[in-house]
Amino acid sequence: MPHALNFIGGWWLILTAFVSGAIIGLGFHREEFLGGYISFRRRLLRLGHIALAALGILNVVYGLAPTAALSFGPASLPGMLLLGGAVAMPLVCFLSAWRESFRHLFFIPVVLLVTAVALIILGVRS
Repeated sequence: MPHALNFIGGWWLILTAFVSGAIIGLGFHREEFLGGYISFRRRLLRLGHIALAALGILNVVYGLAPTAALSFGPASLPGMLLLGGAVAMPLVCFLSAWRESFRHLFFIPVVLLVTAVALIILGVRS
């Protein structure tokens, strides 16, 4: 498998999305849970939960991509950045839901993910 770390890491992220969704879902039936449906804390928890699933899927897809098509080796920089961004995004979301000041860290996963995708595109074009 060309990008086994991304494939395995992606499945772990998806599993974490299911578990975190089950845990935070225990309180979602209450209207006032975490300040109500449109509260900052509740929105950030939802965003972190969906980021785990979506970025996990993206890593699984990258893990299945043939190395030759991406012009990168198995331990490629784009793969590492993609996995790092996939871990950092939900982490920053959950931390921001806990303490709003952590929202200033969103540039970290964004830079990781944008750089990964740019490198993948450049690798496919070359």
